[in-house]
Amino acid sequence: MSSSLLRSSFRYMVGFGSLIGMAVPAIKQTHAADFAIAEPAPSPVYQAPDPSRFGLIGQKLHEWNVIVGAGAMIEAKYEGSDEFEVSPVPYISATFGDWLSVDPGGIEAKVYETGPFVFSAKLGYETGRKEGDADELDGLGDVDFGVTLGGKAAAKFGPAEFFGSVEKTIGGSDGLLAVAGIELTQAFTSSLLLGVKASATFADDNHMEAYFGIDAGQSRRSGYREFEAESGFKRVDFSATATMAVTENWFARGEGGVGILVGDAADSPIVKDEVQPFGLVVVGYRF
Repeated sequence: MSSSLLRSSFRYMVGFGSLIGMAVPAIKQTHAADFAIAEPAPSPVYQAPDPSRFGLIGQKLHEWNVIVGAGAMIEAKYEGSDEFEVSPVPYISATFGDWLSVDPGGIEAKVYETGPFVFSAKLGYETGRKEGDADELDGLGDVDFGVTLGGKAAAKFGPAEFFGSVEKTIGGSDGLLAVAGIELTQAFTSSLLLGVKASATFADDNHMEAYFGIDAGQSRRSGYREFEAESGFKRVDFSATATMAVTENWFARGEGGVGILVGDAADSPIVKDEVQPFGLVVVGYRF
């Protein structure tokens, strides 16, 4: 899997209300994307598994709300490409209590909560982009791996959650990304959860130059004209998800969406298509 695709895969897996992480709590609590419904169900599809079936290790996995899964994703080869590839997506996550979660995107810790408002700190990473990810990137060089530090604020009102996050990359692009949006989730039956999400992403000069700018040296090597990408909104995203409880512990989740590059990101010479569709299917098991 190319590094740019892997980075995007994690972003959608985690960024969409913690793509799988949201899907699993969805199996437990209605107000947090739950499969439960107001009318009583004689045999809920999802029940907490009996820890004794797994012994001590299984009991710990259950207490820590561990999820394992795998699937496949189709997405552009790099942000702005008009070519697509399908790649496998492994997944594992764990939630400790109601304040700490670990997943493929990194670590998120709840630091403050009052009423519908939750504030969290995040530690993650940016895998960067390799020149070899696509022919169109020849001569542009690599964007190195970096560690990301940031925070997130969210407010939940019924099925709607408003959120905003800021992440600073240390190393790699040395950039800063800010995302704001709204997500709606609703349980339609005891085993089916549907959701939709819309968001906008702002990027600073460093991020824009690393991924969309072309300096004099890159212009000579690649043949692209020089281009200075300045800070501003770089894309808007729209997506929809469906999560189905298959058995007591197994679930399947599908997501489809589209990102639209805007501003200097859309004007960059390396961008071959401003419209960036994607799709993801994952099958998971919750202990």
